[in-house]
Parts: sequence; structure tokens; C-alpha cells
Amino acid sequence: MTAVWALLLAATCASTWLLSKDAFSPTIAVVGIFLIAAVKVRFVMLDFMELRHAPLPVRIAFEGWIVLVTCLILGFWFATPAITR
Repeated sequence: MTAVWALLLAATCASTWLLSKDAFSPTIAVVGIFLIAAVKVRFVMLDFMELRHAPLPVRIAFEGWIVLVTCLILGFWFATPAITR
């Protein structure tokens, strides 16, 4: 549990300090931040909501939900006209 917490903390630092600076283009930063967020959601659901040992249909449903929501958000972001991208 401590290792997962440390990984979540490191991912938060990476998305907050590394990707929010001007070192990357906004497109790369947004995609990176959303992918890190999806990984964090997965770890929280697996380890803190104890879905790691859930029945296979439940695991497939929640893993699919993460992929679907992440793809929808990024798809809408890419589909909208860029003002200052």
C-alpha cells in the first residue's frame, strides 16, 4: 500500500511540476497529464477500492471505463478548435 501511495505521489509531482511547465508543447502536456491521471485512477480503484481481486467481469468493466473516459476526454479535447494550441 505504501509503494502504491508513493507511486501516486510521484505521478502527481510529474504531472504538476514537470508537465505544467513550458518544457513541452501544450498538446504533449495535456495528453501526458490525462494519461497519468488515468493510471492514477486505475491504481486507486485497484488498491484502495480493492478491485484487484474482484471477479473478472467487474475488472473488465472498470478497466474499460477508464479507457473509455480517457479516450472521450482526449477525443473531445482534440476535436475542439484550438485557440492557442
